[in-house]
Amino acid sequence: MSINKLKYRYIAVDFLASLIVWILIIIYRKTIYYGYLSTDIRLYFPNFDYSTTLVTFPLICLFFHFLSGYYVESIKKSKLIEFTTTFVASIIISFVMFFLLLLNDVAVDYSYYYRSLLVLFALLFSITYLFRVLQSAHIRSYFKKGKWRINTLIIGEGKNAQNLADEIKKNSDFNRVVGFIRVAGKRQKKVEDSDVVGSLHSIDKVIESLDVSEVIVALDDASEQQIFEIINRLFQYNIDIRFTPRLYEILTGKARINRYGLNPLVNVTQSTMTDWELSVKRTFDIITSVLSLIILSPLMIYFSILIKLGSKGPVFFRQERVGYHGKTFKMIKFRTMYQNSEKGVPKLSSPDDERITKVGRTLRKYRLDEIPQFFNVIKGDMSIVGPRPERKFYIDQIIQQAPYYCLLYRIRPGLTSWGPIKVGYANTLDKMVERLNYDIVYMENMNLFTDLKIILHTLEILFKGKGV
Repeated sequence: MSINKLKYRYIAVDFLASLIVWILIIIYRKTIYYGYLSTDIRLYFPNFDYSTTLVTFPLICLFFHFLSGYYVESIKKSKLIEFTTTFVASIIISFVMFFLLLLNDVAVDYSYYYRSLLVLFALLFSITYLFRVLQSAHIRSYFKKGKWRINTLIIGEGKNAQNLADEIKKNSDFNRVVGFIRVAGKRQKKVEDSDVVGSLHSIDKVIESLDVSEVIVALDDASEQQIFEIINRLFQYNIDIRFTPRLYEILTGKARINRYGLNPLVNVTQSTMTDWELSVKRTFDIITSVLSLIILSPLMIYFSILIKLGSKGPVFFRQERVGYHGKTFKMIKFRTMYQNSEKGVPKLSSPDDERITKVGRTLRKYRLDEIPQFFNVIKGDMSIVGPRPERKFYIDQIIQQAPYYCLLYRIRPGLTSWGPIKVGYANTLDKMVERLNYDIVYMENMNLFTDLKIILHTLEILFKGKGV
């Protein structure tokens, strides 16, 4: 059973729980209205509106449960977080439904409103939480019995790797070590040869054949350069990546004691945002992008005509960039250069670049050429706020100076971030590295308030025409 697929079980259970809650609320409301509990079921479902709410109420519940971040990592949540998340979400849903529907009821007295709100919250929280606890207990029992496991691959075959494998076997109900990866030049062997399942060169085949969900880099005396080279290879597989910390990570608070016991690890793929912030951020991205495309559609049509009349070539320019988890995607922009300007050789642009068209200079000045990237945001390739995605041609050069570039793969690239605001268009490799450092700072301090500040700074740049 895939770990990612297990969250759909929680979604199905929450939908069923909210459906039961709403049926009980309908019965309660009609009982109050008629003054008695009737055996005639037709009294409780007299019109189409009730039938409609049997679908809309569960969907509203799922929406707010999504915003709470519950579905980000349902399996790995502690019991306390499961309780508090359910409690807070139930309060919000109850108040929303109270003002949407219950206030329209014909009340016998005002105490009816308070009782209705209290009953709605009590039913929603108790039934949802009960269903979730039962579901979590059922899933955890499968892990404890060994029927399900998070297949874990350890890179290294020295003392560090063997100690970590022993910790996992002893303390973790969720994880199973499926093998070790041999690294060239690291011959401090403690692991049996029979447990080595491959090398770094064949790690893609190993991850696929063993259905690996988590990789831990546990080399003895590994250099920073070597760790980042390995991590850079792993990001494309959409798996959890951890490594055993050195003194620096321990002193700076990067290392965390986790479910393996007292063995601290650094999680490279985990965002610094909380689960609910990640969910709110993604929801904001989609809603903002849809509204922006609708509102700006006349402007997009206008510039499309100017681009088409101004020079030969398509209106939109699609270019392959490297994004989330190191995967490539086609980023879309308004074309601002003459067609075939690069002639097959990547070349950075500058403010006085002769390849830029007349219309293109205006678009770049106000960064209007990036409006079509809202389609990338809706698709999930990008976010509103996040580090600007680069081409692999330049990433390979940046990594020579800054091997930690791969850390940006842990979050979606964006339309704007601290890097573009502080540095602007990066027309040299040094500026790219400078912009990268700002983006690393952003990534390590991600929160919704920081995103809001970046958006406000970006709007200032747009209105003042400081895009170049």
